[in-house]
Parts: sequence; structure tokens; C-alpha cells
Amino acid sequence: MTNRSRQPAEVHVFRVNQDPDDRLDAYLADRLRLSRSRVAELVGAGLVHVNGSPTRKSHHLRAGDEVEVTVPAAPPTAVVPESIPIEVVYEDEHLAVVDKQAGLVVHPAVGNRSGTLVNALLYRLGGLSSLGEPDRPGIVHRLDKDTSGLMVVARTDDAHGGLTQAIARREIRRGYLAAAWGHVEEDEFTVDRPIARDPKQRHRMAVVEGGRPSLTHFRRLEIWRAADLLAVRLHTGRTHQIRVHLRSLGHPVVSDPIYGHRWEKGLIGAGGRWADEFNRRAGRLFLHAARLAFVHPATGEEMSFTSPLPEALQGAAEWARSAGGASGGLA
Repeated sequence: MTNRSRQPAEVHVFRVNQDPDDRLDAYLADRLRLSRSRVAELVGAGLVHVNGSPTRKSHHLRAGDEVEVTVPAAPPTAVVPESIPIEVVYEDEHLAVVDKQAGLVVHPAVGNRSGTLVNALLYRLGGLSSLGEPDRPGIVHRLDKDTSGLMVVARTDDAHGGLTQAIARREIRRGYLAAAWGHVEEDEFTVDRPIARDPKQRHRMAVVEGGRPSLTHFRRLEIWRAADLLAVRLHTGRTHQIRVHLRSLGHPVVSDPIYGHRWEKGLIGAGGRWADEFNRRAGRLFLHAARLAFVHPATGEEMSFTSPLPEALQGAAEWARSAGGASGGLA
């Protein structure tokens, strides 16, 4: 079963407005929402030109460069619609906003060919944008499997292109709530540390010199006995960005199975007992995409959505406030 027919090739032209010192493959992966391996294929096939000439994927762009990319029509996706419960909080003919539950993978990949958000969306909406990679129809940004909360998806190619450009221009505003172990040093701060694949553990990301620029803003909302509740705002959207940046500070997200595994075991006495109980009550990664705002790519309307903490996280937060006290309040 397929969800779309073959579309004509797409030609994209980008003018580099400022000196990003980005590699060509990284620059295009961000703007076209393609994997760097797919961009490398396009470059290798001679379908990418910088200032009218083919070049290498490692070419470093400069202000004033013109990049032209021809993306051949993708074959119809073989992703099968599936009846999976999802919460669609808004939909029109152009796009939809979903409140994704934790534990749901966003799109098919190796090891997860079915049971994903994309499968569910195809069943619920009947079709998605044809831009991007065949297994990721409609997907313009992602949430980790264990992260819950708000995502916008594209139903048409025009909406997909508009949303992708808005992401590249940092015009889609995404806010998160996270509980982090320990206590951060300041009530409000920004982390500006590059992220790339961990050279020693390839399934993880890490702060790596020479990695992709990554910027996250944090504001402390509440102080609990052995954890802080943080409001988080993304300026870039790297894989696991919030989780990696908090880990780099020594304050990983509560119940993070990759970057904070058993962190609470380092605590002793009352703090350790509190952390064990809080971890048990949360029962999952304490990271939730709580706010999403953007300009509608078709109507120009300002769109804004909020999502409360899921029941388990809300219950853990209420327990944390009562068991040992809390200072501050939700803003």
C-alpha cells in the first residue's frame, strides 16, 4: 500500500545570507530535512551546484553563495497506515499538530518498520506531504521516542516547504519542560556547545569539538530536593540536544536511559531515597514538548499550542513539591 503517487523532481535554490562556515552537506540536511547520507548521494550524482558548479559534500559555504539542488522524485512510500491511537490537537488541509505520547517512534527506520507516528498519521489523516525521505512523509521535525509532546506535521508539499524554511530560519518556537538531576548553578542560562556523534559510543550524541553548533536556553521554574524543574527553549534542533546539553553540565534529565542511567544512585541518605522514589514515580524520561508556536505557512496566521505534563510526570512533580518542599513556581 502506498500513500502518494510519484511527484516531479523538486529544484531548491538557497542564497547563503551570512557566513555560516557550514559544510555543504550539513547546510542542506538542515534546510531540506534530509539525512546527510541522502545529501551526499545528491552531491555525488551531480545534482548540487554551488555558484553554478558541482562541488564536494565537504565544501564550506560562505556568505553570498548560491546553492541549487535538484531532488529527484522519491518512489511512493511503502509505509502502511495503521490504526494506532494518537492525539491530534489541530488539523486543516495543510498541516496537523499532534501531541505525541512517550514510547512512540516518529517514523519507520531499521528495527521499527511499523507502529510509528507516521503509520498512525497516514491512517488518521489519509495522506502526508511527499517531500523529504520516503519513510518520513510529512515530518519536518522530530521528538525522541521517549519524549512526549507537541509536533507539527505537513499534509501538503507547500506546507512542508514553508515549515522547513521556518525551522531553518529558527522561526518555529519550541518549548519543553524537563526535570534535571541535581541543581543547576543559575536560574537562567544558555548552553552553546557543539554536538556530534560520540566518537566512542556511536549510538549516543555528545558535546564534541568541531560538532554542529547547538544552542539551548534554560530557565529554572522550581527547585526540588534533588532535582530542578526547567523550562527549555531550543534555538537549534540537534538530535538529543536537550539531553546532551544537560548531561554536559552534570545534570542529566531524570530517568534518561542513555545519558543519565542510574545517576540517582550516586546520591546518599535522604536525597538518595528521594531520588529513587521520584525516579520510580516518573517512570519515564522527564522531558515534554509543552509549547509550540509558528506562523501558518498557508494562511500567515500565528499558531500557538500548549500541552500539559502527561499524567505520570504531573503526578511525580506534585509528589516532588510535597516531599521535601519546592521553591519557585510554574511560570
